[in-house]
Amino acid sequence: MPPKKRVFQRKRVCRFCTDKEISIDYKDPKTLHSFITERGKIIPRRIYGTCATHQRQLCEAIKRARQIALLPYSGSSQR
Repeated sequence: MPPKKRVFQRKRVCRFCTDKEISIDYKDPKTLHSFITERGKIIPRRIYGTCATHQRQLCEAIKRARQIALLPYSGSSQR
């Protein structure tokens, strides 16, 4: 039996921990929009690679931005 090929997977690093100048703010929808899928769901930390602390802050900021209508609750309504 041939040896199994190992797929190299790079460890994801939190974007907010590496670059201290980036802040999580609910008033900045351009930054928050990259953490939401096109259907409007929040991307989980296991996929994007954010640490637990920043993921909690990110979720809170997205929910606040949705509450005051800076971000949509769902994706585009076009089919």
